[in-house]
Amino acid sequence: MGSKNNNNILYSTLIALALISISTVSNGQTKQKIHALYIPLADHYAALVAYERYRNKMIYADFEIQKMGNWDLLRAYFQSGEVDMAFVMTPLAIDMYREKPLFRWIGLMHRDGNALAINDLLNQSVNLPPLRKDRKPTGAIANTLKEHYQRHQKPTQIAVPHVLSTHSVVLYRYLKEHNASMSILPHKAADVLAISVAPPKAPTFIKAKSNRAQIAAFEQSLPWADVVETQHFGHVAWYSKDVMPWPNGHVECIAVATDTAIDKKYNATQEVMRYIRKAGADIEEARLKGGRALNEIVNIVRKHIPQHNRKAIIASLDPNLRVINYQHLNIDKPGLKLIMDLAVEGEIIPGPINIDAFADTRFDSLGINE
Repeated sequence: MGSKNNNNILYSTLIALALISISTVSNGQTKQKIHALYIPLADHYAALVAYERYRNKMIYADFEIQKMGNWDLLRAYFQSGEVDMAFVMTPLAIDMYREKPLFRWIGLMHRDGNALAINDLLNQSVNLPPLRKDRKPTGAIANTLKEHYQRHQKPTQIAVPHVLSTHSVVLYRYLKEHNASMSILPHKAADVLAISVAPPKAPTFIKAKSNRAQIAAFEQSLPWADVVETQHFGHVAWYSKDVMPWPNGHVECIAVATDTAIDKKYNATQEVMRYIRKAGADIEEARLKGGRALNEIVNIVRKHIPQHNRKAIIASLDPNLRVINYQHLNIDKPGLKLIMDLAVEGEIIPGPINIDAFADTRFDSLGINE
């Protein structure tokens, strides 16, 4: 009897070991860690949803995400070669590639998705429409900023998440279209000086200016513009989709992977990107359904980014406004070239890169959310 029991225990142990092996091995290979860096923005919600919903379904990838406090930390950590992927604003990614071309562009994280927020003092000169859907990038704000410069001979500081950001490009284009000027250099004469302010600190930036009776604005990713509106100390002035109209939405944050990860962990890297696109489709479905489906997305976001309040997240995902979207996350070379050319023209980045060399188009055939 004892021998039989021992055999049963041995058999059960072998079965358990086999199940563990099946869960961690595919085609003879152990799951490979894909370590990805993100910033707490609506731009990267699809990565959070992919991590929570699909990391345990991945066959090749052991997907791991790490939140970074600001873009410069993300840049330095990614360029150290110690991580595999990062989600980065287009001009910053271009500048990183110019410095160390040891990674490739493998897809988009979202389209559209940033906005200009202004304080009450600036709005007194602008008088925004009460409904956000009616607020468009007219010349009113640009004219006020020009008048302010002419009166004080001092540019208005507008906070962007990083001077090498798509936000800077959108702001530059808006001002240019209304004959106003912008610089990222403090010694250069311009109506507006774009300055780097970490996204979570942007609402405080507006509050501090308001407390000193100064006009104030920031151009940031969602939901930070919605935060100032929902908490009643500022207003969304316009959305980037109206400044930078583009088929399916303009290019903003992109996903990049190191050459090493693509070479040595190709299946795992591809799998992560495929599930990010699936997660993007989940967000799109949830925003239309509302109710429980949307609540699940909100809860995932707040688990990782508790400083994003529920009202701001829901406002950012409003299906009627559609000011950010997670569709068509394929490589969009003409869309990236639009951003790059404006960034060069506005002296935001020093020069262009070879987009064909930068893009790894093998990641365009993933079959989800194209």
